[in-house]
Amino acid sequence: MDEWVELLVTYDEIEAQIIKDILDAENIPVVINSLKIRPYPVSIGRIGEIKILVNKGNIEKAQEILKIMKGSPDDGVI
Repeated sequence: MDEWVELLVTYDEIEAQIIKDILDAENIPVVINSLKIRPYPVSIGRIGEIKILVNKGNIEKAQEILKIMKGSPDDGVI
């Protein structure tokens, strides 16, 4: 069985979905875990956490894609 590891924790559902869509497009399976209670916009502490998980074998590729997405300082852009 594949082991799922945490790639990122966010509090923004839209950010989580964008990351999932990009990783899906790169054939990296993604699971989003959230403790949010849907009808209530509660984001206090861990209740607001949204965890993005990927297979352990894909973590390095996913981290590289995430770094490119966020525009890391070493991307050559001034």
